[in-house]
Amino acid sequence: MKAAVVRDPVDGYVDIKDVQLRPIHQGEALVKVEYCGLCHTDLHVAAGDFGKVPGRIIGHEGVGRVIQVADDVDNLKIGDRVSIAWFYKGCGHCEYCTTGRETLCRNVQNSGFSVDGAMAEQVIVPANYAVKVPEGLDPVEATSLTCAGVTMYKALKVGQTRPGQWVEVVGAGGLGNLAVQFAHNVFGAHVIAVDGNEDKLNAAKENGADITINRHDPDVAEQIQKKVGGVHNAQITAVTTEAFTTSVNALRPDGRLVAVALPKGDMRLTSIRPF
Repeated sequence: MKAAVVRDPVDGYVDIKDVQLRPIHQGEALVKVEYCGLCHTDLHVAAGDFGKVPGRIIGHEGVGRVIQVADDVDNLKIGDRVSIAWFYKGCGHCEYCTTGRETLCRNVQNSGFSVDGAMAEQVIVPANYAVKVPEGLDPVEATSLTCAGVTMYKALKVGQTRPGQWVEVVGAGGLGNLAVQFAHNVFGAHVIAVDGNEDKLNAAKENGADITINRHDPDVAEQIQKKVGGVHNAQITAVTTEAFTTSVNALRPDGRLVAVALPKGDMRLTSIRPF
């Protein structure tokens, strides 16, 4: 089969090669890939930023159909539509796996990094961790949910988002746009979107943002304080250092800042408001 494989020596690129997958083991299923998106994390893997893995098949935004299952698998059947995400599997019994924080498992495996991923014609998945995908859902839309989607859903949970609260979403790109939709449609919150691109702000408005603010406007945090009394949580999906300081000062007392993106260099938080 054809697959996108990290070059050897590792130089930031992948090659399309003919690859032979191993036979599936107990507890596994073989999936024929419909579609796989490309994430910036895949570029980090190709560049060796997390450790060099030459020969690894990249990809963790995949959707496909089960074409083979091991004889002990009873939760999947041939024809099921499933996703392939960055979180491949955990140990299943540590303090993190047993409290809903599987991604922190010290023995975690990640698709496209520690195990072969979905940027291929076929991929092997652990049956217990394969999430079923509804029929009729566009594979392009579905694949974005396997990475950016679950990232922002978790971030809003970490922010303890509640119905009727105010959420600031900083950065209205791919992550931010999903954050706006989840906050508005799933969590029932009010949303303030902040970005420097008017087209992205217009898209955020169409997708549920109650208020949009251009980050180049003066005193963004002060505007938010005056309009809504501060936000209950701020979701930072932008990488500028200013985004973090602005958002700290946009919080109301006991508000939460969730750093989804990380700034280049040091993260400096400067609060000018005495909480």
